Amino acid sequence: MSNKDPEVLWSDIASRILINVVSHPMEYAKVLIQIGHEPIPPKPTVTLFGRPALKLPNIFAYVKHIKRVDGLTGCYRGLVPKLCSYTVSTIASQKTAEYLQLDVVQIEEEDEEDESVRRRKCLHEFTRDTISRIVAIVISHPLEVISLRMMAQFVGGEVKYNGIFSSFVEIYRENGFLGYYAGLVPRLIANVSVLILASASTYVLNNYVVHEQAMKAYTASTMKFLATTVTYPFLVVSHCMAVNDCGLVAGIPPQMPIYKNWLDCWSHLSANNQLKRGSSLLWRYYTGPQVLVNGKLVPIMTDAFYKSVQ
Repeated sequence: MSNKDPEVLWSDIASRILINVVSHPMEYAKVLIQIGHEPIPPKPTVTLFGRPALKLPNIFAYVKHIKRVDGLTGCYRGLVPKLCSYTVSTIASQKTAEYLQLDVVQIEEEDEEDESVRRRKCLHEFTRDTISRIVAIVISHPLEVISLRMMAQFVGGEVKYNGIFSSFVEIYRENGFLGYYAGLVPRLIANVSVLILASASTYVLNNYVVHEQAMKAYTASTMKFLATTVTYPFLVVSHCMAVNDCGLVAGIPPQMPIYKNWLDCWSHLSANNQLKRGSSLLWRYYTGPQVLVNGKLVPIMTDAFYKSVQ
């Protein structure tokens, strides 16, 4: 992350806030999918290869369901703490990066063709970006937890987590101080892993594989996308742990088991082939375990299953 003038920084924050406001209903639906809430039963269908499958509603159908239940304003649950989290995260990351500049100016003035100089500069930027990102996540995570729990209230129709300040009190009452950092470890692992994978692969490709300057401009974004895809399961686990055992229907049985820690959550989701849920938003197929209920195959870990066994 490079230094930015205050005007440019706030302009970037304002642009990102606008994008978040527009995309929030879909992000909201995605969070509910990640924590395992499937209110619309899957329908029998066939894949492109002609195999029988259970088709889950796409993201747009899910958003319509949320709107039908809570109205248009209900599609924006958790938006305010999410915007606050992004703003705090961005400022903290920028200020930390500025503090960690060290001798970057001297490095940039040296011979850019020297392999050792390029390697040293890349290592410096990676270290700075990693520390900045970790600081930003740690500082903003309580707001992220509040946002996630506000959205998770849709599952049980609760209103326990309402305003930001009252939510801080509620989290402390339910889980103590550690509740503010529920799901922090897998989130940190995901973000740091993305930085490592994207930075290392971009450096190798731009210096040893890609020789056209025009193509090098796309390497970083492509590698970041691929790294984000690889580390996606950590995000699912993080979101599940943020709402697990928090006093909401979404975080307790039968909707979700009580996990001992994030590794227990990972193990359970992995065993049920649920670590990638929410990664596909348009073509969604149920891939988890199924049981025979009243002569019909019913998917486990969906609301349809729980209703069928009650």
